[in-house]
Amino acid sequence: MPDFSASFHLLDPFGGCPMNRFLLASAFVFVAGAAFAAQPEQPPAGWPKLPPKAPASNVKLVEPHLRVDRAGKGAPRIALTFDACMGKTDPRILDTLVDQRIPATIFVTARWLRTNPDALKVFLAHPDLFELENHGQNHIPAVDIPTKVYGIPAAGSPEAVAQEVKGGADAMIAAGIPQPRWFRGATAKYSRSSIEQIRGMGYRIAGYSVNGDSGSLLPAKMVEKQYASAKDGDVIISHINQPTHAAGEGVAASILALKAKGVQFVRLQDIPEKGDAGTTN
Repeated sequence: MPDFSASFHLLDPFGGCPMNRFLLASAFVFVAGAAFAAQPEQPPAGWPKLPPKAPASNVKLVEPHLRVDRAGKGAPRIALTFDACMGKTDPRILDTLVDQRIPATIFVTARWLRTNPDALKVFLAHPDLFELENHGQNHIPAVDIPTKVYGIPAAGSPEAVAQEVKGGADAMIAAGIPQPRWFRGATAKYSRSSIEQIRGMGYRIAGYSVNGDSGSLLPAKMVEKQYASAKDGDVIISHINQPTHAAGEGVAASILALKAKGVQFVRLQDIPEKGDAGTTN
């Protein structure tokens, strides 16, 4: 058999070894991939400067608390806040608030706004009762690292957090709602760096001090116990978007019970407040 090795070496510097050719190709792919990964993501024009994203392994999520100034002597002061995440509107709660003239702060998402025009009309028709604030664009936890919160995938990056906040505000303004000043993310949990970022976008972040319905999952009687535990200065969180859940019955009954006790209901925009974890001050 003729020996073609000499001429082949002129064409193949690695002596015709398939493994060497494979290693060379792999090296090129690795270098190219590393160069691509090194390119920083650029936020869209007009967005605020983003803080550096902390390593996922070093981040502990926080669930901020919020309280309003206490009334002191006389009737206790309580702020009712409701999340309108997606889905529908609970008429048991909305009708109670309107009929009893109870002021409240409602956090709405862009998703909820798209499917609840009638409820939005009610809110806008009673500006003396309802303060509408930002709950985000798609109800995604405003956390800037890849993780899950209660099984919900978080935004995962500073850019995605900015989109969740800005997208929610844009939808509100397009719907005729004034520029929001408060933000509450899905699950109400954040990383420290996402809190800094959202504050840099001009928002206070709304924590709470009493969990009224645990995501609208509590039975009515447990909701009533939660509401009954509220004291002067507390901020209660509940949900107004689950009309088929028993929790809504408990919320409506609890509002009436607190009113009967002489509670002074306030909105977040009406009274000084203080939140921990750098969320308001």
